[in-house]
Amino acid sequence: MNPLQQNHQHLNRRHFFGRSATGIGTAALASLLAKDGFSANTIADTPVAEKPRFGGLPDLPHFAPKAKRVIYLFQNGAPTHVDLFDWKPNLKKLHKEPVPLSYIGDRRFSTMTGKADGKLLLAPIEPFAQHGESGAWVSELMPHTAKIADELCFVKSMHTEQVNHAPAINFMLSGGEMPGRPTAGAWLTYGLGSETDELPSFVVMTSITKDTSCGQIFYDFYWGSGFLPSRFQGVKFRGSGDPVLYVSNPDGMSREMRRGWLDDIAAINELKLQEYGDPEIATRIAQYEMSFKMQSSVPELADLSGESRETLEMYGPGVQEPGTFAHNCLLARRLVERGCRFVQLMHAGWDQHNSLTTELYKQCRDTDQSSAALVRDLKQRGLLEDTLVIWGGEFGRTPFLQGDINNRERWGRDHHPYAYTLWMAGGGVKPGISYGATDDLGINVVENPVHVHDFQATLLHLLGVDHERLTYKFQGRQFRLTDVHGHVVKDILT
Repeated sequence: MNPLQQNHQHLNRRHFFGRSATGIGTAALASLLAKDGFSANTIADTPVAEKPRFGGLPDLPHFAPKAKRVIYLFQNGAPTHVDLFDWKPNLKKLHKEPVPLSYIGDRRFSTMTGKADGKLLLAPIEPFAQHGESGAWVSELMPHTAKIADELCFVKSMHTEQVNHAPAINFMLSGGEMPGRPTAGAWLTYGLGSETDELPSFVVMTSITKDTSCGQIFYDFYWGSGFLPSRFQGVKFRGSGDPVLYVSNPDGMSREMRRGWLDDIAAINELKLQEYGDPEIATRIAQYEMSFKMQSSVPELADLSGESRETLEMYGPGVQEPGTFAHNCLLARRLVERGCRFVQLMHAGWDQHNSLTTELYKQCRDTDQSSAALVRDLKQRGLLEDTLVIWGGEFGRTPFLQGDINNRERWGRDHHPYAYTLWMAGGGVKPGISYGATDDLGINVVENPVHVHDFQATLLHLLGVDHERLTYKFQGRQFRLTDVHGHVVKDILT
């Protein structure tokens, strides 16, 4: 449906509310009914035990979903696949040898590398070993992830076209390298709504490893709604103090008083909505209501006092320190427990151009334990089956050296879009498999390539969405997350 049709439909509904005897009271009643599961947005013929749905399009999901929610552990800066998950013994054998030109061809690399010919191959900086019944290869840098190898689906044939961070991250999250398109979380919130009206459907948290020199900027468009109405954009939780500003009432303001003020403001906004039909006015009304509810739900969400000692220890040091990756991982589990649709954790510090032998170790220590703990915790609580967990970055890193081969403390790797690895767990993906493969040096994909758009199509498919049918008309054409590309990677689905 195009925005003009939506506005006409919206105006007709609002005119009905405004001219009926009960006016806004009818809208309030509808909200209360929705809270109890009687909303028209609740999926038809849903069993009583199922959670109600708030928002979303009436014809979605297109088919039975295998996942109901997503936790995306996005690793900003591009983790090095050949040092973590893509074991290449030949790379070790040819350490310090020039890159064979037959592997490079006319490949374009970042301006920091320039031409790749003449560059020296660099062996993985730590040993690998096989783990679990699946025999997955994992570096000793990731001992906790290695222990859950049989829960993971490693996709080792990811590739992209973008060679720099911001365009590549935006491409991975929104399907376009330029800002302005809706991100995956916004698309899913628009299409599927939420299982709660007490918390945002799409929540974002950011973190960075302490004392690292290779952080990236967290741009707001990484969780933006693009041309979708702004109520679908991600809500960013803060990393210090209260997760949300002004979650507490100021001195002298009671909850009853705030409720009265919001009702009066809503009445004024309803009149403006009737007059102009601007979807941003509807967003304002919805966000005021959400803010009021979050004054109760957010403090309870952030209170970890009810978590067991075993759970806190499982997530590792820093779990009770707001702003750390471990803390955000635990909050992510608590968010999906409470009905949040899409939780996006963004952790910076993986950009090791000349710090593989120092800062890569910090990154792994900072993220390995809590990432694995999240998967284990979800499984223990029966949530992993219908929660999709994703771990990965925007591209990989070059199997050849950036830096001085004679100074190990300055070894690094440049950006590498032609092959990289991510892993997924739960939510309808096959556990204990490695899908796709790169050549014997980890430079090019040689088996079952998975493009970014294929990954996005598969993500939507797991949540019951046909990526070709979830569209939004903007500037005269129908847009979708996968643009005009993308194929579902069916081989990794349960």
